[in-house]
Amino acid sequence: MGWVRKAHLFATRVWLRGRWPWLQRRYRRLTIETIDHVPLLILPDVFNAKLFRGGEFLARTIADHPLFETPDLRVLDMGCGSGVVAVFAARRDAQVTAIDINPDAVRCTRINALLNRVEERVDARVGDLFEPVAGERFDLIIFNPPFFRGRPQSPLDHAWRGEDVFERFAAGLAGRLSPVGRAWLLLSTVGAGDELLALLRREGFAIRVLTQKKMAIETMTIYEVALEASSK
Repeated sequence: MGWVRKAHLFATRVWLRGRWPWLQRRYRRLTIETIDHVPLLILPDVFNAKLFRGGEFLARTIADHPLFETPDLRVLDMGCGSGVVAVFAARRDAQVTAIDINPDAVRCTRINALLNRVEERVDARVGDLFEPVAGERFDLIIFNPPFFRGRPQSPLDHAWRGEDVFERFAAGLAGRLSPVGRAWLLLSTVGAGDELLALLRREGFAIRVLTQKKMAIETMTIYEVALEASSK
């Protein structure tokens, strides 16, 4: 681990320690969050997309991006959590398959699709990475992966930690993309995201920065990933 990553992890711990009393009021609790007037119910054991800002960043990117003007866009929301990506993509008329290894997250996604009246365009499934979509292909795969290496200690902890998620995602991505398909990956300067990018390059993917957001303790980047031939 380089000194830059160590410094980021130290800053994250200090920030979390100082903010914990405030975070505790909303973390691992039943709550309703709102992103740009879109309500989202968050179950206690589901990652809070607004509290930690990554889901909010993805939602606003989806809301503004011209790719979602494509008719019949097929989207895979990988690691769907509360369903924020699925809901915002479905609101732009995409047909969304949402997957999470945490059954509570899939339940939460279904609730939020109903709450926002997009349930006919959201198919939420329980499963591990690409297993529930074997044989299917998508125009866009969106993934906010666990940033840290390690064995998850609970269903919610899958949102933070993974042992071989990066390797399995990189190996399986090409087989789940349509001929012109691409992936959006949300990564942070906190965590091991550079390892995933290196694995994808090794698999023959071209990578570019789609958009970036600087925050108090980290910089979040959405990368667009496509096979070399598709990116030209």
